[in-house]
Order: sequence, then structure tokens, then C-alpha cells
Amino acid sequence: MLFICRNHRGQWYKSRELPDPSVSDRHGLIAFGGAYTADCFITAYRRGIFPWPGDDVSEPIPWFCPVDRFVLDPAEIHVSHSLKRTLKQHRFEVCADRQFETVIRHCSTVKRHDNGTWINEGMISAFCELHRRGIAHSIESYADGELVGGFYGTCLGHVFGGESMFTLMPDAAKVALVTFARRCVEYGIRMIDCQCYTENMARYGAHEIPRASYLDYLERNQQEPVDASFWETPWQ
Repeated sequence: MLFICRNHRGQWYKSRELPDPSVSDRHGLIAFGGAYTADCFITAYRRGIFPWPGDDVSEPIPWFCPVDRFVLDPAEIHVSHSLKRTLKQHRFEVCADRQFETVIRHCSTVKRHDNGTWINEGMISAFCELHRRGIAHSIESYADGELVGGFYGTCLGHVFGGESMFTLMPDAAKVALVTFARRCVEYGIRMIDCQCYTENMARYGAHEIPRASYLDYLERNQQEPVDASFWETPWQ
């Protein structure tokens, strides 16, 4: 496995390992290359580095670690008054890991600002393997037994890394996120990594912290796994 990596002087070189995350450019880019494999992704995520490819799996994978990390403290999630009313109505059943591949494929069809997707077949394959290894998880909302919203991500110890979400029914993904955040508080997960700024997650109270602070937190909290009962469902 080979990467084209950036150094502190902005020069590029070949390596079999990803570089120090602090060498990124102002956009957070640190390397290209690697492979769409679970082992490659695990190595990167444990170092706070994530892939952000395009549609074409034949293109080298870009790897990022932004200067500022966008994170959400589950204990401080902001819930709007209208969403509180929806939660009280118990319109959705929220659970985990029933249809992981279906969730990620739904997420891959969500329209982006450039009409493309970064969830290509390579990403889907790698994440399905991460799911089989118990590292990637899907959080799902159901209405009358039908999957209508949710999201997926990685869980390294007590840090959850959110990847993408989708919704087929108003508030379905929102209810999944808030229900998940409340469970995180109960089980000691104190950080949801949102990677980069989005207006959607900012509404819930996500905010930027320095990369060094994020990497320090990740290092200190990724080793002790969350209790397996966290994923047992349903959650209502």
C-alpha cells in the first residue's frame, strides 16, 4: 500500500504510511493513495485522518485531517422545540445495525452541492467490512416497520465518528441523532466527530476545536470500547 504524502515544507513524497496529521495544507489535505480496505481505514481513523474521495474509485483516495475539527458534545446537543414535540409523539422506532448497507447506500444518494457523492463503491465495501468487524455502525429510524432515516459512522472507544445521514420522512434522521446522543451520554461517549463544518450539525450545537485538542482526546479515549449493550435495540 502506497501513499503520496505531504511534508511540513509542502513537498510531496512516497511512503507506505500516512504522515503526521499536522502536515496538512490549509484545507486539511495530507496525502493521496492507500486502498479501500478496512485495515487502511482503521489505521487512518485511529490517527484522526479520514478519506474524502470522489465518485471514481480509480482515482487516488485523498486523506484529510482539518486544522479545526467540527465536533458535538452529546450532553450539549441542541434540540429545537418542534423536534422536542416530535420526540414526545414516539412516531419512530430507533435502533442500530439492522440494515447497515442499506443505510450507507441511502446516504450515497443524498444530493450534494456539487451533485456528486463521496460514498462510492469503494467506500461502501470498506465500511461494510468495518461493520462486520464491529467498528462501523448504523443508527436507523423506522416508521411502521419501514426504514425512513438514519446515519452511520465509526466508533473507536468512546469517540463516535459520524459520516453521513439521510431521511425519507421529515424528522426521521433528527430523531435518530437525538436518541443516539442521549444514549451516548448514558454510556460515556463524550464526543461525536463531525469532521468538517456543516450548517446542519451546527444547528445541534456542533463547534470547532483545534486539531491538537481533537487528536489528544481521540488518543486518550479510543482504546476502551463502549459496552456492547450500547448497540442493543430498540432504544425507546
